[in-house]
Amino acid sequence: MSSKPTPANETGGFIAFVERAGKRIPDPVIIFIYFLAAALLLTWAIGGLSFTTYGGDGQPIEYEIRNMLATENVVWLFDNALLANWLGFGGGVLGVILIVMLGVGVAENSGLFAAILKKVSRGLPLNWLPLFLVFIGIMSSIATDAGYLILIPLAGLLYAGLGKNPLIGMAAAFAGVSAGFSANLIPATPIDVIIGVNAKVFAESQGIPFVNAAGEALTPATMNYYFILASTFILGGVGAWVTLKFVQPRLEQKPYTIPKELELGDFEVSPAEKRGLRAAGIALVVALIAIYGLAVGPLAPYENAQGATVTPYLNNVILLITFVFIAVGVAFGVASGNFKSLQDVVKAMVKQMDTMGYILVLTFFCYNFLGVLSHSGLGAYITYLGATLLTNLGLQSFPVLLLIGFIIVTAIINIFVGGLTSKWMLLGPIFIPMLYLVNSEMTPDLVAAAFRVADSSTNIITPMMSYAGIILAFMRKYNPQLTFGEMIAMMVPYSLAFMVVWTALLVAFFSFGIPLGF
Repeated sequence: MSSKPTPANETGGFIAFVERAGKRIPDPVIIFIYFLAAALLLTWAIGGLSFTTYGGDGQPIEYEIRNMLATENVVWLFDNALLANWLGFGGGVLGVILIVMLGVGVAENSGLFAAILKKVSRGLPLNWLPLFLVFIGIMSSIATDAGYLILIPLAGLLYAGLGKNPLIGMAAAFAGVSAGFSANLIPATPIDVIIGVNAKVFAESQGIPFVNAAGEALTPATMNYYFILASTFILGGVGAWVTLKFVQPRLEQKPYTIPKELELGDFEVSPAEKRGLRAAGIALVVALIAIYGLAVGPLAPYENAQGATVTPYLNNVILLITFVFIAVGVAFGVASGNFKSLQDVVKAMVKQMDTMGYILVLTFFCYNFLGVLSHSGLGAYITYLGATLLTNLGLQSFPVLLLIGFIIVTAIINIFVGGLTSKWMLLGPIFIPMLYLVNSEMTPDLVAAAFRVADSSTNIITPMMSYAGIILAFMRKYNPQLTFGEMIAMMVPYSLAFMVVWTALLVAFFSFGIPLGF
């Protein structure tokens, strides 16, 4: 393992304070062990407490906090700890992580990534890299979670190949992928559909007109498109500025290590690597043709029995991306001579899985804690408290302050309750009718856009985000002593800048009467 230390230069300021405080934050595994124990004790203390929220159909929903230390709930804990709460959490998100890493492992251990880095990095201006990485990170949301598992590690490799601290590139990519998650150039992404369709249900079920500020009927999947289109370019610029102004200067002062297997010393593309890249290019074309054949054939969209459109190729996009990585990785490895047999491909997959032990431990405690949060009703209670706070602020006559207050409350809730869809299902039925009744300028599309701003901006500074520990594991490849608090400190400038600028953009849309979408 080679080391690239640079002198540490301690400076003052808010970020330095956050970084020093962050070093005191325990490892995420320990955090979730504490959280799990605290949640169990809290449910014992307030078990039986009831409160009322409103569902998507406008009907009141009675909640009661379950005492998770009661006999029947202890049985639930044991019955669900392995399958439902860990392996099945989030529709099997752990399986998604593992299967993607198999494909990435084949591509990485074949030497493909190193060859691409040699080829690309020789002609890329360094100061344009942050903009490129943040922008690509934002766009990666069309492929759901692929950006977390693919782009962020690649960004680290890219900076390592340029002789720079890999964490600079990983921070920029993380900011784009996670903090800019709700922005995109492409309309009607899965997130647009989830938020838009449910917003319509929440509004119409409680007698709220599903129209914009001009009184025009909204299209659920595109009602925020103009706003997220502008957001993509603005957040890309903001993320690049934060990287160059705050993150890069600090991380350039920090030591980092380069694992020996990356072999980044020689940046001339060898003849064998050139053969491999040509073969990988051909394999990429063949793989994309195969995916197209699947998308218009067995995985083509269809209407289910309820009349809803189902798109199997989008539902399986992670598996298809994994297929592409394996195809191009095997092609490169065989053509370059790095893979002599199928056994070498298997070894590449196994080697990648060797690095996943920490993630398995982390997700066991994390997902079980989140399962308790949901089953006990604590997650809904946190949301209820946030909604109650906002209603008591008395901002009926100040729509801009009402909008900003909603963003701040939602952002705070996001730090404690992860998952965009689950939070929208809890917050949407409450806030879409409530804010409209408080002030009719708070139309469903505006509330949905505000939710997107708040939910995305604080994703990168909360342990509740499903991939937080996984990103930490990726970063520890180059800095084994990196703590979760230090990672948070690294991402705080992005979170604050995105929150301020993105909120200001939404306020500008609102104040000048600019349509949010179509």
